Amino acid sequence: MPGRPYKDLVIYGCFVLNRLVAELGIDLYQDGLPEKLARVLPGQAGISKEEVKREIKSNHFMTERVIDHLEKDGLVSVEQADGRYRIRITHEGVLHIQKYNEFYRKIYQEQIRDHYRYTKAPFWLRD
Repeated sequence: MPGRPYKDLVIYGCFVLNRLVAELGIDLYQDGLPEKLARVLPGQAGISKEEVKREIKSNHFMTERVIDHLEKDGLVSVEQADGRYRIRITHEGVLHIQKYNEFYRKIYQEQIRDHYRYTKAPFWLRD
C-alpha cells in the first residue's frame, strides 16, 4: 500500500487560503474581484487556529509554521484577543490564491485529491 503524499508549507498554505476564501462566500474567479474585496474583507469572521489545524489535518507545530509563513508573506492577518486567535485572509492573500491555484492544482494534484478525499473542496478546486 503506497504512503500518503508528502505535503509541505506551500500546499498547506494553499488549503488554508482556499478555506478562508470559501468562508467569505465569494466566487474566487468572479469579474471585478479586486475592487469588491474592499467591501467583503472587513466583515470577515476568519477562522481559529484550531480550524486551521483541522483544515490542514496536521499537528500544532505544523499549524504554527503554516500560519507564521502565511502571515510573514502578508497573505493572512492574525489577531489575538482573550487568548484566542482569528486568522483572516488579506487582499494580497485572495489575489495570491486566485493567481496561483491553477499552478498548485497542476503541481500538487495528488496531495489536493488526497486532502479532499473525505471532505468537500471549494467549488473552484473540484474537477
